[in-house]
Amino acid sequence: MKEQAVAIITARGGSKRIPGKNKKMFCGKPILQYSIEAAMQSGIFSEVMVSTDDEEIKKIALSKGAKVPFMRSEKTSNDFAPTIEVLAEVLGEYKKIGKNFDYMACIYPTAPFVTAEKLKKAFSLLKERDATQVMPVVGFSFPPLRGMVIEEDELMMKWPEHRYTRSQDLETLYHDCGQFYFYDVEKFLEVDGRVESNIVPLVMPELEVQDIDNESDWKIAEIKYQLMKEKIKNE
Repeated sequence: MKEQAVAIITARGGSKRIPGKNKKMFCGKPILQYSIEAAMQSGIFSEVMVSTDDEEIKKIALSKGAKVPFMRSEKTSNDFAPTIEVLAEVLGEYKKIGKNFDYMACIYPTAPFVTAEKLKKAFSLLKERDATQVMPVVGFSFPPLRGMVIEEDELMMKWPEHRYTRSQDLETLYHDCGQFYFYDVEKFLEVDGRVESNIVPLVMPELEVQDIDNESDWKIAEIKYQLMKEKIKNE
C-alpha cells in the first residue's frame, strides 16, 4: 500500500502584529499561496489542506487547489494554542472521516522560502533516517557564545570563558527556521506531539530564512525572497 502523507498548512485568521498576515500580498501573491504551491508541486502529498478558522483564507486556499475539509475549532484558533494541538486536531478530524496518514508536514502560511525541493529532501531524510521529525534549521549569524547580558547597567559576557576565543573556533549553534516540520505520524502521536529526540536537521542558508513578525521583517523577507529566486534561476 502506498504511504500516505498530508501537508497541513496552519493559517488562522487572527494576527495582531501584522493584521491579516496570512492572506497579505507578498511579492504579488497572498503569502499563503507560496506554502500551498510548494506542497502541491512537491508531488509527495496525497492531501494538501489548510487548517483555518477564517472564511477568506478558506476561499484563497480552495482557489489555489488546497482542501479545507473542516474548519479549525475555537480552542485551537486563539493566540495561545500550540501548533502541536492544531496538528493533533487535524489528524483527529481526518480519522473521524476514515482518513489516516503515515506522514505529515506542518507548513506555516508565512513561509515563502519553502520550496517543493526542500519538502522532498525533508521527506527523504525522514524515511532514510527513520526519524520522528525533520526540522529545517539555520546557524546563528553571530556566535551566541560571545553574547552579553546587562547586569546593573554594566555589560557582562554571558560566557566569559569565550571572551578571547576566535569566532571560527566556537561551536556552531542553530535555531529553528520556523518554516515547516515533517513528521512520522505514528511516532508523533506516541509522544503527544512533544518531540524531543530523533530529530534530523535540514540546514538552510541564511538567505532563505526570515522571521516575519512586523512590517520591517516583511520588507526584508520580500528582498531575500527575490534574491533566492534569482539564485535558483542562475543555478
